[in-house]
Amino acid sequence: MEPTAVASDRLTRILRDLLMISASRIAVSGFALAAASIAAFAAAFGGAALAADAPAWTIDAEKSRLGFVATQSGAEFDGAFSDWTADIKFDPDNLAGSSISATVTLKSAKTGDKERDSALPGRDWFNVKKTPTATFAADEIIAAPDGEGYVAKGALTLRGVEKPLDLAFDVDIADGRATARGEAVIARGEFGVGQGEFASGKWVGLDVKVQLNVVAAR
Repeated sequence: MEPTAVASDRLTRILRDLLMISASRIAVSGFALAAASIAAFAAAFGGAALAADAPAWTIDAEKSRLGFVATQSGAEFDGAFSDWTADIKFDPDNLAGSSISATVTLKSAKTGDKERDSALPGRDWFNVKKTPTATFAADEIIAAPDGEGYVAKGALTLRGVEKPLDLAFDVDIADGRATARGEAVIARGEFGVGQGEFASGKWVGLDVKVQLNVVAAR
């Protein structure tokens, strides 16, 4: 065989071997990609299964209270809303599937002071003719960073303004009944609660503490 033919034949074999190696690598890469895709799908499907709704709880309205604490002229006063509802799904072993949503009828606020109670529904404060309710919704509930209780990370809508709000709470569950205690601080000025001369903290404190005590069953 001529030297040129030998060289040509050798080059042909080398090219053939390279093509076979490349094809093998492509097949392996394709298999790895497919395996990774299947694993990602399985992880997503498993996560969705874990995020199934937690059990729903029915509130005992007579034993539950939604209250608030504020200050006026430096003196502390408290009050409560008599008309409110909440949809609570909670399981300490399934926080991903837990949620809280609540609706508060603002005109139901009472503090025991006739003048103050008549002012609260008005335009300067809750403006109930325009926005009769406030809502809180939290689809994310986590264990508290300090290990004590939980935090519902949600949003409060008040006077048409929506702002993030964290509700810290603890809960005791036994024999299908739950007792929960929660607290959050609201900066009323961020929602426009208190207009005109009441917009500053001169007469009425700017921070309002909301306190929740719930008794519920499932």
